[in-house]
Amino acid sequence: MSLSDQISNISLEKLSLQKKASGRLIRMVGLTLEAEGLVVKIGDRCMVERRDDTDIEAEVVGFDGSRIFLMPIEQVDGLQAGTKVSPLSGSNGVPVGFQLLGRVLDGIGRPLDGKGPLHAEEGSLQGEQINPLHRDPIRTTLDVGIRSINALMTVGRGQRLGLFAGSGVGKSMLLGMMTRFTEADITVVGLIGERGREVKEFIDEILGEEGMARSVVIASPADDSPLMRLRAAMYCTSVAEYYRKQGKNVLLLMDSLTRYAQAQREIALAVGEPPATKGYPPSVFTKIPKLVERAGNGEAGGGSITAFYTVLSEGDDLQDPVADASRAILDGHIVLSRKLADEGHYPAIDIEASISRAMPQIVSKDWLRKAQMLRQLYAHYQENKDLVSVGAYQAGTDPTLDLALNRMPMIQSFLQQELTECVKIDASLEQLNVILPDVPQADVSGQTV
Repeated sequence: MSLSDQISNISLEKLSLQKKASGRLIRMVGLTLEAEGLVVKIGDRCMVERRDDTDIEAEVVGFDGSRIFLMPIEQVDGLQAGTKVSPLSGSNGVPVGFQLLGRVLDGIGRPLDGKGPLHAEEGSLQGEQINPLHRDPIRTTLDVGIRSINALMTVGRGQRLGLFAGSGVGKSMLLGMMTRFTEADITVVGLIGERGREVKEFIDEILGEEGMARSVVIASPADDSPLMRLRAAMYCTSVAEYYRKQGKNVLLLMDSLTRYAQAQREIALAVGEPPATKGYPPSVFTKIPKLVERAGNGEAGGGSITAFYTVLSEGDDLQDPVADASRAILDGHIVLSRKLADEGHYPAIDIEASISRAMPQIVSKDWLRKAQMLRQLYAHYQENKDLVSVGAYQAGTDPTLDLALNRMPMIQSFLQQELTECVKIDASLEQLNVILPDVPQADVSGQTV
């Protein structure tokens, strides 16, 4: 029997419930269920009976003495005190494999697209930990099709980056451009805790029929339970890990890492974990690195997972606890500016605040020097913008500012890009060399010409 048959036909698993002692539901607080009389461990699954003879699957998330705390995966209507709670035996795996390509699934692997059942292999939600000394280092550039990123914050294959911004600044638009333009064998998209309408829009308008053929979409919208959102983020990482193990170069896009952290916060607070930093319990900051560290390059000679995680900065505060923790664990960050977005500058990437930590290892020194020079000119212009606009600056006073003023129209054009425009990495570098021809030209292989 395939894994999908097991998921869609839970009643078969109930045959084994008689072998385990059942308990009873004694209390429900918020979304947390409390039961007694069960012998289970953290992560086990249970079935909770309802009055209409349909059952709810729940997962053990904590315990206090003999009391067991359960978090349901779906809606909990129709529950009452004293109802029967039975532990589930059997596999706790999720479907993975090439049969998932072109499909849209929920957080536990059930199809949402109406294309029939899955006949897939079984994988683990937790993944396998890779010895850091066995990981293949980041050595090659990855073309993402975005000119400013390709040239100024070059991405390496197997790198993990965050897209940081507040709401309505263009994160989803930039993510969509990367989905269409990035060179990858397979794309895995995790839509975690976002608006439900965005799922169909992302599939129809961004991926399209051609893009969907080499993609897997895992969707858990905002109205799903916290456990479902948490599992969806882990599941899309498990799918990407499977393809990496098969030697594929995978692009993993997760929108958003913040919603994953918020789901864990809801679960942790519900079971009594004390809040620490701005309402986030300590377990949130343990979960984030555990999830992110699963991406990246595999062992030498294997595949890779290049991951982009969107991170919401509440009130455009980059010191938000989740944003700060994510920035510390990721291999770089791309910050989107509301000020640039308000000016109609898209993509609204703040090149002063953005960085790729892998760039110095994958590009030539001349390429890196030109990228730094453009950043310096842009920053110097921004510092003196008001002085220039009121006519208080005299040409010749500051040679660096004179050069910045001379090149700024070209720089502004370089940093902007249409949604449907794909600029390859060699073209990006060529245009950078046109703006700054003052140092030896470098090609995309990192060799000086």
